[in-house]
Amino acid sequence: MAATDFKDYYSILGVSKTASPEEIKKAFRKLARQYHPDVNPGNKQAEARFKEVSEAYEVLSDVDKRKKYDQFGQYWKQAGEGFPGGAGVDMGGFDFSQYGSFDDFINELLGRFGGPSPGAGRQSYSSYRANTGTPGGFGAFSDFGFQDVGTSTTQDTEAVISLSFAEAFNGVQKSLRVGQEIIDVRIPAGAKTGSKLRVKGKGIFNTLTKQRGDLYLRVELKPHSFFHFEGDNLVCEVPITPDEATLGAAIDVPTPDGSVNVKLPPGVRSGQSLRLRGKGWPQPKGERGDQFVKVAITPPKDLSAQEREYYEKIRDIRTYNPRSHLQRVDL
Repeated sequence: MAATDFKDYYSILGVSKTASPEEIKKAFRKLARQYHPDVNPGNKQAEARFKEVSEAYEVLSDVDKRKKYDQFGQYWKQAGEGFPGGAGVDMGGFDFSQYGSFDDFINELLGRFGGPSPGAGRQSYSSYRANTGTPGGFGAFSDFGFQDVGTSTTQDTEAVISLSFAEAFNGVQKSLRVGQEIIDVRIPAGAKTGSKLRVKGKGIFNTLTKQRGDLYLRVELKPHSFFHFEGDNLVCEVPITPDEATLGAAIDVPTPDGSVNVKLPPGVRSGQSLRLRGKGWPQPKGERGDQFVKVAITPPKDLSAQEREYYEKIRDIRTYNPRSHLQRVDL
């Protein structure tokens, strides 16, 4: 590695050398969202910045790697001129004899994919890539960050993979680029944010043990315009009119696999939830969870002359006062 190749990972993430793991994680998430290729399609500078940020986070988020980076960062240039170091350079008592070259040392330091070869996987360790299924090959990849969760003898790695609600509900096969290797991974139906999938033997290559750890894919669902989760429950909000709330009605409500007709009881309240049994998210044993429909009474903003006339008549003859109990409220 040339001396000019040194990167100040702290400066890249915009944090101090004494930053806590939480501060480093917060800075990475902010920058990753800002420079993610999905947010900046076709922007090569943003893509390069995203890879740089991912590389910095990979090192600084790992306790052992950060310790080594902090310890040998000041000798980065001298070490690059000759392995294991130029004459008269004090390397702090570190034993470099276990490495065949300084590039092997960097491989172990960064936990780089692709094996011990100095050239293999040089640009691939800072991210995994997931094929979005664009026809015609691997034309559309999305990057996602990862962290080393291994021990001194194993190099297990955790990566974040983003799925749409449709992909997670139905299950999907993704093609991942790990170093120089393309692997196919089947995500089973029913994945949710936080779900994990183990891919055995596809983690980081350990140059000391000559073995690869396992890859753990952690799912994150992309936001949906209608559905969301509250705990394990699939939830949606449906607007209804004041007359539907008062008189009751039958309305169509979307579910993950099509609309169903739901009966509103007379006098339903805004914010009240109705349960649709068996219309929720797939469960591990194949059954379906429930979907909860939150009702939101939505008055019209624009009224015709006739509508206004009838609303005024209702107001004039109405006997119900929902605020009558407030007259007894005091300190």
